Amino acid sequence: MERREHRVGILVFDGMKMLDLSGPAEVFSEANRFGADYRLSLVSVGGKPVRSSIGVQVPVDADALDGPAFDTLLVVGGDALPTFPVDPGLGAAAADLAPRAGRVASICTGAFVLGAAGLLDGRRATTHWQHTALLARRHPEARVEPDAIFVRDGTTYTSAGVTAGIDLALALVEDDHGPDLTRDVARSLVVYMQRAGGQSQFSASLQGPAPQTPVLRLVQDAVKVDPTADHSLEALAARVQVSPRHLTRMFRAELDTTPMKYVELIRFDLAKALLDAGHNATEAAALSGFPSYESLRRAFARHLGLSPTRYRQRFSTTGADGPRGPRT
Repeated sequence: MERREHRVGILVFDGMKMLDLSGPAEVFSEANRFGADYRLSLVSVGGKPVRSSIGVQVPVDADALDGPAFDTLLVVGGDALPTFPVDPGLGAAAADLAPRAGRVASICTGAFVLGAAGLLDGRRATTHWQHTALLARRHPEARVEPDAIFVRDGTTYTSAGVTAGIDLALALVEDDHGPDLTRDVARSLVVYMQRAGGQSQFSASLQGPAPQTPVLRLVQDAVKVDPTADHSLEALAARVQVSPRHLTRMFRAELDTTPMKYVELIRFDLAKALLDAGHNATEAAALSGFPSYESLRRAFARHLGLSPTRYRQRFSTTGADGPRGPRT
């Protein structure tokens, strides 16, 4: 694969969430191991080092107002952004950098910085579910979606809380380099490949307490990381070195379900998000791990009482740039 340099600028500030920086940065860095060429630069107002939410001082590469143009501009979040007005200098930095960037993205409450810079006016956007109502009040010109993992509107992206920044970064890598490289990155980082933007912040994979039994946690992690893998009862049991019958008993005792129902629910949740994002039913079945369209259709009938095609016609949404076809 031809390597093409892609410059990523990350706008940071005092009090930023460390994971908002490190999560996406690790995705881009890991992508370089598989053939990408992302060049990361940290910029701040005045070019001064910043102190993160965990108290660690982070050096930066340049003053935001003097830095080069970036292919991608990322704006991280911080706990103070929803509570206090955005520092005018920070908003001005985003407003200066954004027109010179190929695309602009915010992580979590970084959406408030984009809003202060006027970059969300007339656009769909999201942020952490705790702050979506406030974002909508503060920026009524934006169309805030309170339940999405991330939202794309043209070349502007916004994401939900902290770990959703990893999902967003994976989506950006997939836009640049396709699904195969992105799948390698996700597997290397042992993260979910990948929660689609339209997936609910309260989806099945995010709800409920983690199981207490280590075996069940291992099984859940395996399914979430790659829903398309072989997750038959026998394969899951072999992975954790227990009998299929014993694994089923543990699922029933602690989670009040069966391993196969759990696998189906994770795949169903992902398939629904893929339909929301513009994929057709056949594509959604393949990308979410269902063995066929017919198995996806049966799952939709059980959970929603309608077909995947009917669901897409009724409930799928499109961005300002129109529905998205499958990524290549």
